[in-house]
Amino acid sequence: MTASLGGALSRWLAVQTVLGLGGVCAAVYLVIALTLAQRQEESIASKERAVAEVLAGHRQGHETQAGHMLDDMLAGHGELALRVTDARGEIVYLRNPALLASQGQVRRSIEVNGPPERPHAVFATLVLDTRADDALLRRLGWTLLIAALAGAATVSLGAFWRVRRGLSPLRQLVAQTAGIAARSGGQRLDGSAQPTELQPLIGQFNALLDRVADAHGQLEAFNADAAHELNTPLATLISSCELALRRSRGEEELRETLASNLEDLRRLAGIVADMLFLSQADRGTALRSENVVSLAALAGEVLEFHEAALQESGLRTAIDGDASLAVDARLLRRALSNIVGNATRYATPDSILQVRIVPEPAPGGSVRMSVRNEGEGIAAEHLPRIFDRFYRADSARPQADRNHGLGLSIVAAIARMHGGEAYAVSDGAGVEIGLRLPGEQAGHGPVSSWAHARDAAATA
Repeated sequence: MTASLGGALSRWLAVQTVLGLGGVCAAVYLVIALTLAQRQEESIASKERAVAEVLAGHRQGHETQAGHMLDDMLAGHGELALRVTDARGEIVYLRNPALLASQGQVRRSIEVNGPPERPHAVFATLVLDTRADDALLRRLGWTLLIAALAGAATVSLGAFWRVRRGLSPLRQLVAQTAGIAARSGGQRLDGSAQPTELQPLIGQFNALLDRVADAHGQLEAFNADAAHELNTPLATLISSCELALRRSRGEEELRETLASNLEDLRRLAGIVADMLFLSQADRGTALRSENVVSLAALAGEVLEFHEAALQESGLRTAIDGDASLAVDARLLRRALSNIVGNATRYATPDSILQVRIVPEPAPGGSVRMSVRNEGEGIAAEHLPRIFDRFYRADSARPQADRNHGLGLSIVAAIARMHGGEAYAVSDGAGVEIGLRLPGEQAGHGPVSSWAHARDAAATA
């Protein structure tokens, strides 16, 4: 089960607080302990030097005077104990004997040689009682430990409350998201009261909703258009078959009926095939990429395939430019064939249909491959939609009923499959539709003009 974000943040803040306060308290304890140990060492060292001076300087017969000096030196220092013995081990001076056997002490042993008239050494044991300092350190340690735990608990509870309060905008967004229905239309997340950090997420989510709404609208339009396009030939087929079955007909008449039905069936097959191709393109069908040495030669093959239609429309053709590119040649031929077929239908008779191949100069740049025809332009409001499925800029144009509006959609799909895009430009003199294909070019030759100009009238 995925852990809660608020719980994880609270736990991490608690752990960091414990570690932080624990580190600070440990540092305080260590500094004070070292300070006390240093003070103890300095205190016993100074008393050690003083005892050694007293013992080294006293003369025989003046032990009482030396004892008074030691008493004066140790006066007010109840934490110090001193025992002095002679060479025979007899105690000649003793102060605070109970401390000599106590736990928690700093002990120093002193050996002092007497003056020349008393050359025998004197041995002294100096003890510093550290139990008071040890008790102080214990109290300090417990105090710091309790303070660290209490502080960590306080900070952790405050952090938990603050994290929950800080995450409340996310809960509000969840509530807003839950209120957005599948058919909510223009309903979007309201980020006016949200913190700055959530604004990019809200913007991206609203943009995603816009794209989903557009895709939903396109899907509904596509379903309606597909149903309309399929309904027309199906209705024609049904009515034709019904008429043929109403009475007996001759062989020739039935042959004509079958031929008419076959034409509608082919149109249906074409629509279904195009829809299947678009579906496969949307699912990411793999390309069979190959290096096309000459895009101009590929365009020449496409124009040769459309030669009969071009002659019938009285069009001359020309290919300007050339380039090499790694593409799926089969798909590129299909895209260019769709563009040429579209241009042939709407070009002005006895004009030039021009194929342009323009390599971009930048390293690894794209190649623009387009077809321009002379004739009536496309209105600006229609240009952004001419690549939509089943879309026709003018259904009243000639042959509109014979073309189901998927040709340019397939062009756009093939461009996307290559990582490029389809584009259309229209001016008062004509229309240019093409593809912009990215990729490293193997090289391109100088701009040329192929003499595909054919005068249809003269040929006829």
